[in-house]
Amino acid sequence: MHDIKYIRNHAQGFDKEMARRGLEPQTPDILKLDEQRREVQTQLQEMQAQRNTESKKIGEIKKSGGDASVQMEKVAAMKAQMAQLEEQEHALADALKGLLSGLPNIMAEDVPQGADEDDNVERHKWGEIKSASGPDHVEIGEKLGMIDFETAAKMSGARFTLLSGPMARMERALAQFFLDTHTGEHDYTEVSPPLLVRDNALYGTGQLPKFAEDLFETTVDHWLIPTAEVPLTNIVAEQIVDEDYLPRRYCAFTPCFRSEAGSAGKDTRGMLRQHQFYKVEMVSVTAPEESEQEHERMLGCAENVLKKLELPFRTVVLCSGDTGFCARKTYDIEVWLPGQETYREISSVSNCWDFQARRMNARMRKKDEKDTRFLHTLNGSGVAVGRALIAVVENYYDPADGGVFVPEVLKPYMGGLEKVVK
Repeated sequence: MHDIKYIRNHAQGFDKEMARRGLEPQTPDILKLDEQRREVQTQLQEMQAQRNTESKKIGEIKKSGGDASVQMEKVAAMKAQMAQLEEQEHALADALKGLLSGLPNIMAEDVPQGADEDDNVERHKWGEIKSASGPDHVEIGEKLGMIDFETAAKMSGARFTLLSGPMARMERALAQFFLDTHTGEHDYTEVSPPLLVRDNALYGTGQLPKFAEDLFETTVDHWLIPTAEVPLTNIVAEQIVDEDYLPRRYCAFTPCFRSEAGSAGKDTRGMLRQHQFYKVEMVSVTAPEESEQEHERMLGCAENVLKKLELPFRTVVLCSGDTGFCARKTYDIEVWLPGQETYREISSVSNCWDFQARRMNARMRKKDEKDTRFLHTLNGSGVAVGRALIAVVENYYDPADGGVFVPEVLKPYMGGLEKVVK
């Protein structure tokens, strides 16, 4: 959500920022609605003052024993007219809110300009690529008899997976390893959040109303979460938190549910793009002046778990055409997948500034200050468990027997197992 006061005072600059997102000028419609709403508010204030004056006259007339019927009719007419104005003001406010709610965040100045993912800028690479190419996780998992797409499809249709045996345990091991690292080394507090949320929670983090088609809605006024970012960020919704409370850092391991409405025909093979998948999510809530530093810190946390797994990856800065709706700036971490002979996204780490906080009315108060400020929120995958499993299976594949070596850091979570074999 955007600050209407900022738009009034920086209309040209705001339109310039929206143009970076590929949008036409937005301020003519915004300012027109804003002006109409303020005109109605002024009329309401003036009529309220007149009504108060006439109401006093009624009291004075009655006190002197006179007939106040004329004034009473006048006040009654004003009341009816005020009700109409209030209804008009609410309609204009809703229209303005709807328009602002559909506009993406303003991006940071250093976000590179570009059309799509091909224009993202590589920041650095880490790790040695030991397998430049090889079979993908589908072929490996099916030969091991531990990744089953056919049975899952019988139960649920496309884009679902059934894992079994050591492969199912490795998925769980990855999640536990990520959680233990983030809570034990990175100062995150583990949370077990609701998986079903109401409209207001999804509105607060920006999924509603614009991206409703990407979500799964129930028949009882709830939605399945597309990411734990939604409940974790909403922990501070409608709150004014003290400065000493910050920064707050939360992490959670949850299933995520996405309809993938806009990805027809994309990544249909294997586990890369699923309707249901597991992810360890990180969310930070900070004071405004701390969010950029926290963004870099959070990126380091996500990269660290991949380093511990000894998975080669590269980190890129997303360009303007690839930056998400709520993000001011985003780093993507892309892990090397020998089965595709390329790097694929495994984590996105975004700084949303006060964009989500305005939608959630989440604020902070500094010591000895009466005024409040909107918080800054950040989120990042720490990381996607399914894609981490794909990366381990493909990078630790042993062509000699078709098995998969267990990364050193996962062995304690796998009961000391050295290798997954048929």
